[in-house]
Parts: sequence; structure tokens; C-alpha cells
Amino acid sequence: MLNLIVAKKGDAEIPGLTEGEAVRRLGPKRASKIRKMFDLSKEDKVQDFVNKREAKVNGDKKNMKAPKIQRLVTAKRLQRKRRVKKTIVKKLEANRTAKAAYLEKMAAFRKETKDKRHTETAKKKTKKAQK
Repeated sequence: MLNLIVAKKGDAEIPGLTEGEAVRRLGPKRASKIRKMFDLSKEDKVQDFVNKREAKVNGDKKNMKAPKIQRLVTAKRLQRKRRVKKTIVKKLEANRTAKAAYLEKMAAFRKETKDKRHTETAKKKTKKAQK
């Protein structure tokens, strides 16, 4: 095995090395990088510009494969985002109502214990006064 770098191109082409154009087999997978590479806008369909390869040839039929595009904003992704946000808001509202109910219950409990303490001290005072 030889690891070489072509520093200067000579007069003739090297067969199998410098002749022809090199095909870029792998390309970017992330949607934003594909947009940057092909200078696309947000409205353009990124799926059409991903690098596809021929997988198997069955007779006359060609089977093409393409990588899954990452960070692609689809209608499904937006729907999921709305649903997650809605559940967070629902949880916050439920927590607020639960906290309000808890505070009311605690206030009622404190009032009951205070009244109970006052009645007990009043009974003690009346017993002392009677002696």
C-alpha cells in the first residue's frame, strides 16, 4: 500500500488516478448543510438534492438508495413540537390549580388549629377563673 499526495500534475494523465472526474459517493446528511451546498432556499425540497446511489440491479430495474436526512423540518415534526408544547402548558396549568388548592387547604387547616387552640386556652382560663 502506498500513501501518496500528487503535488504537481505532469504532462500526461496517470491511468486510473487522474483521468476523469471523481464521483462524490457520500454527501452531507444534514438538511442545512445540503441547503448550503446546493444554495437552496427553505422552500426547496432537500430530498431531491441528497446523494443517491444504485443499490442493486434486478434485470432492467434499478434500485436507488438515499440516506435519511437529519434535522429535516416536516409537518410531522411541527405537529410533534406543538403537542409537546401543549402538554407542557397543560402541566403548568394543572400545577397552578393544584398549588392553589393546596394553599387553600393549608389555610383552612391553620385556621382550624388556631381556633382549636383558642378554644382550649379559653377553657383553661375559665377553669382557672372558677377556682
